[in-house]
Amino acid sequence: MSITAERKAAVITENARTATDTGSPEVQVAIITDRIQTLTEHFKTHAKDNHSRRGLLMMVNRRRALLDYLKSRDMARYTALIAKLGLRK
Repeated sequence: MSITAERKAAVITENARTATDTGSPEVQVAIITDRIQTLTEHFKTHAKDNHSRRGLLMMVNRRRALLDYLKSRDMARYTALIAKLGLRK
């Protein structure tokens, strides 16, 4: 249930702060969000896949922690990111 290398590269270029940025919170949250959306589609056809559901919950918790970190450091970047990715709040 991972994303392809091409899709990951596209997500990185869309959300990178600089040309060589691959590890900023914005990029990490965007990658995790794409993986969460992929798993959500997977669960529409495989409702009893509880092992992958555990991975989904871990990704959601990691994304929440990264968003909390970004919110505590720079509120403007946080609000721009959640607006760009279509996350709530």
